[in-house]
Amino acid sequence: MSLQEATTPTATSSAFRLARKVAVAVIGASVLAFGIALIVLPGPAIVVIPLGLAILATEFLWARRLLKRVRQGAGQGLAWWREH
Repeated sequence: MSLQEATTPTATSSAFRLARKVAVAVIGASVLAFGIALIVLPGPAIVVIPLGLAILATEFLWARRLLKRVRQGAGQGLAWWREH
């Protein structure tokens, strides 16, 4: 086995991980931006924004943390709404 054969799978998987991360970033950012635009446009921004964050959270820790905070805030908001 040559040195190149031994390093090829790692290089391929590394390139695949990078391509996946870029694709998730582009798709997630697009959905998130669309959701933010829906705040002022007619549409379900309250559904689309968490969806964009969920897509980003598959690859990025900061998005996972932000999504967790959004879920907690939504739970608190729902609890407040039920009380009043």
